[in-house]
Amino acid sequence: MDLPHDCAANSSKNRMIRWTKHLPPVAEADSRQLIADSFYKEIGMDESLPAPRGMKTFLIIWLGELVSMIGSGLTSFALGVWIFRETRQATPFTITMLFNTIPRILLSPLAGSIADRWSRRWVMILADTGNALVTLCAAILLLTGNLEIWHIYLIALFNSSFAAFQEPAYTASITMLVPKKDLARASGLMQMGQAVEMLISPVLAGALFGAIGLNGIMFIDFATFFFAIAALVVVRIPQPKLAQEEKRSGNLVWHDARLGWNYLTSRPGLIGLLSYFALVNFLLNFAVVLQGPLVLSMASAGVFGLVQTVSGVGMLAGSIAMSAWGGPKRRMPALIGLILLLALSLLVIGGWPSPIFVAAGLSIMMFFAPMASGLSQALFQSKVEPSVQGRVFAIRGMIARSMIPLAFLISGPLADLIFEPWVQREGAAQGFVRSIIGSGPGRGIGLMFVLSGLTLILASFLAFINQRIWRLEEELPDALPSAEDEAPVEPKSLDIEPA
Repeated sequence: MDLPHDCAANSSKNRMIRWTKHLPPVAEADSRQLIADSFYKEIGMDESLPAPRGMKTFLIIWLGELVSMIGSGLTSFALGVWIFRETRQATPFTITMLFNTIPRILLSPLAGSIADRWSRRWVMILADTGNALVTLCAAILLLTGNLEIWHIYLIALFNSSFAAFQEPAYTASITMLVPKKDLARASGLMQMGQAVEMLISPVLAGALFGAIGLNGIMFIDFATFFFAIAALVVVRIPQPKLAQEEKRSGNLVWHDARLGWNYLTSRPGLIGLLSYFALVNFLLNFAVVLQGPLVLSMASAGVFGLVQTVSGVGMLAGSIAMSAWGGPKRRMPALIGLILLLALSLLVIGGWPSPIFVAAGLSIMMFFAPMASGLSQALFQSKVEPSVQGRVFAIRGMIARSMIPLAFLISGPLADLIFEPWVQREGAAQGFVRSIIGSGPGRGIGLMFVLSGLTLILASFLAFINQRIWRLEEELPDALPSAEDEAPVEPKSLDIEPA
């Protein structure tokens, strides 16, 4: 039963006084911290709970974010249609993609620092609120007839900036909520959310666009943010304590960015795995960004839409499989094996001039990509101390994503200016290549897919023979308790925060 406010305050004050009587003599600042820590622990509000406690809170947050993701997917699809109708050009799409990527890279150090030093729950609430306000402003601009293309770039810039803060806070929060044995399963659920958004949003947006237009879709998107915010308001996320020397550091951003970098570089297995995944990101995005021109060079737009739907089904199936499976006990062999399957999918996509093979390859890729991502995420979550995960994951995301804009920038010109013209020329080498991958429009892009797949196979072999990467799980001790040491429960004081 809740106490009246005044009684509760007096009771809390009396308990605070009782705790101070039994404290050893320490420095004044440390004494205040010790008093507060002991007091909050007694009344059930300790923000540095050491062990993950269950899936309930995570599922509440996940469901709220899923609804918000679907709403954002509606706006993304509808804005794409609006941009094409306004410009009839492909360049605005590329520029929008860059504005949607670069802020996440540049802001990662600051975002990671804030995720570790501030309440991760409030970081996510403020980020979701910021994105909601950006969507509302865009809807008002459109409603008043003032929306222009450069506004879309600003929208992408601000949305990406808020996402840069939300993502490390979200990822680091999972470690404090989910038992170690369920980390890969939780990552699978996150991937499944993306797959559901890929499947539902385009179809729903296409139906809504003709009925209520872009403006109506934006207002729906604005409303969906309240689901994510409401989910975060009613839950509690434990916050790990910072070391005292970290609290006293002067240059916060530089100190924290250096801490995240040093944490990774002092663990060769982690930095090796991160470098491997940065290359995987580059090779996959280098090829997959060209799937549209590849399919449209040999089929209609309707077929391309069907290919995208098939790939979305593959991602949904893979995410469900990952969340149900949870991954093997030893993750590294499975991880490298999954990357090899991604390489195989690139060979299938580029090796045959048929949209059927493109759809098959993309479905293979999207089925196994959530599994690889989930295992990698679980490895980092189990090997990195919870109190530094925001900063370490921010640096991790910055490095892994840094290759994606480069892939976007060079793949198009390479396809148009080098690979497509080269494959169409006469010559012994060109004839040999055409005998393997076929001839006609799009075969230069097909060759890029094949070369990316072969390079990924080579990179996976190098990761396999690198003992620091291969033996990462044995050489680097876990930062989280094992499943045998923890007993996940769902206490009321952890999962639901009092109003």
